[in-house]
Amino acid sequence: MSTMTYLQAITDGLRTEMRQDERVFVLGEDVGAFGGAFKATAGLYDEFGADRVQDTPIAESAIIGASVGAALAGLRPVAEMQFSDFVACGFDQLVNVAGKMHYRTGLAVPMVLRLPTGGGFAGGPFHSQNPEAWFMHAPGLKVVAPSTPADAKGLLMSALRDPNPVCFLEHKNLYRRQKGEVPEGTHLEPFEARVVRAGEELTIVAYGAMVHAALAAADTFEPGRVEVLDLRSLVPLDEEAILASVRRTSKVLIVDEANETCAAGAQVAALVADRAFSDLDGPVRRIATPDVPIPFSPTLEASVLPTPDRIAEAARELLAY
Repeated sequence: MSTMTYLQAITDGLRTEMRQDERVFVLGEDVGAFGGAFKATAGLYDEFGADRVQDTPIAESAIIGASVGAALAGLRPVAEMQFSDFVACGFDQLVNVAGKMHYRTGLAVPMVLRLPTGGGFAGGPFHSQNPEAWFMHAPGLKVVAPSTPADAKGLLMSALRDPNPVCFLEHKNLYRRQKGEVPEGTHLEPFEARVVRAGEELTIVAYGAMVHAALAAADTFEPGRVEVLDLRSLVPLDEEAILASVRRTSKVLIVDEANETCAAGAQVAALVADRAFSDLDGPVRRIATPDVPIPFSPTLEASVLPTPDRIAEAARELLAY
C-alpha cells in the first residue's frame, strides 16, 4: 500500500495500465508535456512518449470521435476533458456514436472518458457542472464516480479493461484534498456500491464528493445510527445494495451535487419508492443542487451546493419523523 492523493491515484492507475497494455493511450488538450490541466497525466509523456500521450487541438468532438475510431480499431483510448462541462461539445460523438455502436454493429468501443466534475472551488457556471445524468440517460454508456483514492485507481483500471465506453467522473474538489492508502500494481474495483459506514436507523446514499459530506454529517450522530452507502457506479446502478441498505434502516436520505431535476438521486428515489415502499418508515428525502448555474461567488456557491450541515439537518428531521 502507498499513501496517495485522489489525483495521484488516478495517475498511478493510468501508468500501471499503460505499462501492462500497449493498447492504452491518452489523448486530450495539454495532456502531454504539460501534464494536463490538473496534472493527472504528469510524467506519462516522459515515460511513454508522444505516440501514447497525445496532445490534441481544442476540439472535444474530435477528441471523442478519434477515441471511438481508435477503440474500434483495437486500441484502448483514454480521453481527457479539461472540465466535464466541455463534454457538451462532443455530445453527439459520445451519445450517438460511442454509446450506440455496439447496438448498431456488434462492435465493442472500449474507451474511457475522464471528466473532472463538480463545484466547491468558485469555478463558476462553465467549470462546475455535474453532467452524469446526461449519460445515465444514454444507452450503451457506463458511468462511474469514485470518492476515495483507492476507488479512483481501482475503478479507473476496471474501466480501462471494460469493453464499453465509460464516463469516469473525477470530482475536482477531491483531487488534492483526499488522501488514503492505495494498493500498488494492478487494482480492480467492481462497478458496485459499498457501505462505507454501517448504521441501523437511516441510510444516506451518495457518490463522489458527497460521500465525504455525508460522512461528516453522520459524524454528528451517535455511532451506529446513520449508514452511508457510496454508490461508486451510476450505470450500472447497484440496485440490490441500495434496497438492502434501505430495508435494514427503513429510512433513506439521498444526496446528489448535480442539479436536482432528473439527477442520479432521482433514479435512486424512484427505485426505493417502487421496490422498497413497504419497508420505509418515512418519506424518501433528497438533497441536491437547485436547477441554477453554479455561481462564481464562493458565498453564493456554498448556498446552493449540498453541505454537511444541510445533510445533517435533513437527517435529523427524517430520524424524528
